Amino acid sequence: MDEPLKLTLFVAGQTPKSLAAIRNLKTICETHLAGKYLIEVIDLKEHPRLAREHNIVAIPTLVRQLPVPIRKIIGDLSDSEKVLIHLKVGSE
Repeated sequence: MDEPLKLTLFVAGQTPKSLAAIRNLKTICETHLAGKYLIEVIDLKEHPRLAREHNIVAIPTLVRQLPVPIRKIIGDLSDSEKVLIHLKVGSE
């Protein structure tokens, strides 16, 4: 994988679930993707229009923008194996 994994995490404020998702995502990326990822965190309380633009129906939602196809996973990302499998990390 030459191109870094581009991940966008949509949250709503500083709720415990949002903070857990941010923490869990950073841990997963540092452990399994060291130096091969970009994370953008978007707070939908600050940018509510982005929820409609990106078809976000629940939060927190993690979106893998690159490589295509786009993939989404909803939740606090506490199950790292499930996150890695769902995002198809290392299987392309």
